[in-house]
Amino acid sequence: MSPIRSMEGERNHTSVAMFVLLGLSDEKELQLILFPIFLGIYLLTLVWNVGLIILIRMDSHLHTPMYFFLGFLSFIDICYSSSTSPRMISDFLRDKKMISFIACATQYFVGSWMAQAECCLLAAMAYDRYVAIGRPLQYSAVMDPGLCQKMVAGAYVSAFIGSLFQTVPCFHLYYCGSNTIHHFYCDISHIISLSCSNPFISQMILFLVAFFIGFGSFLVILLSYGFIVAAILKISSVKCSAKAFNTCASHLAVVTIFYGTGLSVYLHPSSSHSKKQDKVLAVFYVIFIPMLNPLIYSLRNKEIREALKRVVKRLTHLPQYE
Repeated sequence: MSPIRSMEGERNHTSVAMFVLLGLSDEKELQLILFPIFLGIYLLTLVWNVGLIILIRMDSHLHTPMYFFLGFLSFIDICYSSSTSPRMISDFLRDKKMISFIACATQYFVGSWMAQAECCLLAAMAYDRYVAIGRPLQYSAVMDPGLCQKMVAGAYVSAFIGSLFQTVPCFHLYYCGSNTIHHFYCDISHIISLSCSNPFISQMILFLVAFFIGFGSFLVILLSYGFIVAAILKISSVKCSAKAFNTCASHLAVVTIFYGTGLSVYLHPSSSHSKKQDKVLAVFYVIFIPMLNPLIYSLRNKEIREALKRVVKRLTHLPQYE
């Protein structure tokens, strides 16, 4: 900590230069057990998401808008998990879980950026499914590569701006008292509660950004699925209706898990959950979802399984040189 002078009450205060992360548990034995578990989860997250990106790149049958978006969703999951997991895993082996003010702000910025980008990208994927089912004859013309690239760029840029608007005001508050964060990562709600300044403006900015990007994306998803349901009801063949719905099943599962867990983490009254329950929900939201997303798409998607077989067959039949 470094001393600075405050004009409030003509007293000297101390500005916080480091935060203390309490982590998932303060029991040393439990931390040693959790270390290999979460290291394995993080490695699986990297392997599955990187593998899915490579598979989409290698197989020409997957060069469609849906898989174009899926590749970028995997990239977001890699960045999102990497913003938190390595730090949390290394903290299991540390006695003092200290993080600098700048590192804490950076961690929150990257995590918020990726979370908001995922909201926007899930909305783009929902629109893609609507066009595929509701306007199949115009699908190629509507979802051309140029539009897909613009939608992905728009998701990243809008999320970057939204995260910047959230991070800068919150970390420009005056922190002079406790520096202990009752969490395993720099959660903004816990950080703001440590501020000695009036956090009202920062909290309003957080709410507005979350509302416009988070709820706005969710509204696009709801509207898209409303049109999808209407289009499916017009299909006379039960088999065709089931096939059309099946193309949305993986995306719908990812959206349900992502938004359902996210709302549980950030919108519940603070008195209704213990700090341990908050951490459990956050672990699922921050750690498990990036691992589950590629698994959900792979297990429920016949095209990805077939593409994997083709790639494996191609690689195993490469000419061998001695």
